[in-house]
Amino acid sequence: MKRRWQVLLATSTAAFMTFLDVTIVNMAFPDLRASFPAVPLGHLSWVLNAYNVVFAAALVPAGRLGDRFGRRRLFLSGVVLFLAASTLCGLAWNVDVLVVGRAVQAIGGAVLVPTSLALILPEFPLERRATATALWGASGAVAAATGPSLGGLLVHWQGWRWVFFVNLAIGVPALVVSRWLLRESRDKRASSPDPVGTALLAAAVGSLSLAIVEGPSWGWSSDRVIGAFVVATLLAPAFVTRSARHRPPLFELALFRVRSFAVANAGSFVFAAGFYALLLCNVLFLTSVWHYSISRAGVSLTPGPIMAALAAPVGGHLSDRFGQRVVAFPGGIVFACGTLVFLLSAGADPAYATRFLPGMLLTGTGVGLSFSGYGSAAAAELPRARFATGSAITATSRQTGAVVGIAILVAILASSGSAAPLSAFHHAWLMMSLTGATAGATALLLGRVRARHVELDDKADEADSDLLGVSPSPVAAEP
Repeated sequence: MKRRWQVLLATSTAAFMTFLDVTIVNMAFPDLRASFPAVPLGHLSWVLNAYNVVFAAALVPAGRLGDRFGRRRLFLSGVVLFLAASTLCGLAWNVDVLVVGRAVQAIGGAVLVPTSLALILPEFPLERRATATALWGASGAVAAATGPSLGGLLVHWQGWRWVFFVNLAIGVPALVVSRWLLRESRDKRASSPDPVGTALLAAAVGSLSLAIVEGPSWGWSSDRVIGAFVVATLLAPAFVTRSARHRPPLFELALFRVRSFAVANAGSFVFAAGFYALLLCNVLFLTSVWHYSISRAGVSLTPGPIMAALAAPVGGHLSDRFGQRVVAFPGGIVFACGTLVFLLSAGADPAYATRFLPGMLLTGTGVGLSFSGYGSAAAAELPRARFATGSAITATSRQTGAVVGIAILVAILASSGSAAPLSAFHHAWLMMSLTGATAGATALLLGRVRARHVELDDKADEADSDLLGVSPSPVAAEP
């Protein structure tokens, strides 16, 4: 029993590190501009965008590689690659080197995120699997929410380079422990990812992410943004067609016949759009409207991740006993209520304890419940041989939702200009409350989720070759 929790801790720590880099670098951006004053803002923004675009595009191919060549081997390789890239970023002597380092970081993160969950789930019995998945998923949510506070403190202490060097303190211990702790697992029937499918997926996700990320700065009607949207629109159906016809496919469309998996991916996408937008929105509000310093804003945001960390194991335990629907539904509603607190209470005059802290406590609780509920629902009914691929698809849904949510936030704030910044934040919080309510309502579609017995999966996986080919799903959730 002790071993399974050690595996969970080691792999979740590595996953925490990768999701942390999605948001922690945001807090270093002002210091980066000061360090490279001659670099245009658009070029400098690729320090942020390179990670998001490559990470979203590489997750599913990385999951398939884990299924084919071994989850332990790929997980350890991903950690090493991520740490090496972090070191390069911290030592970067110009922006181009920093952007390349961020792209390599994203590849390492895309490798270890799906393989980490695939290594965790076989260690836990059926009755504890939702709790394990919830804790793993919460590590990502807490990491994303911790990024602003930790980043603010590090930048204030030593400058932007330390938001990259901090990964060594997190990842090296996890790597040392994982080398002797983890067991190898792979799908004996899996083949290498389809190279054509991989290229189509990467180009489609990359083009969509590029258009969304750069829309506010390039202009939504610019030729470059429209061209990126057109490329994504053309490549997405081409990728789906390739996945439907090629054997073996990179993206197994039959996984979406499992209702819990399909609904969990939809809910994760919608919730992530509001959650990641909220992270950036609150940083900007505290620093621009209430004129907090970076370090003070970071500390002020800390109650959110604390509540998420506390709520996640509770959500996992409740999911094990009563199902994921009774966790993900209130999670989305509580998150929506928290953003409404910001909308109705936060004004121009600073009043943290009465007008901001209650919203932080509510949204943090909603994050812990929502990600734990949807994370466990996405994996519950998948065959063991598809843990890595399935978790990669779910992570892609979450990451794509994050890109969409941040782009909508930027568009809302930019459209209002500087004349009425407070009203612009109110509009943004209203958008986030709608995403929370929508994510909560989506959870009602989960139905009854019946988790698979991992210990029976060796025989069951043989039957699942039909599931992942042409026949209907034998493990679809019961209404």
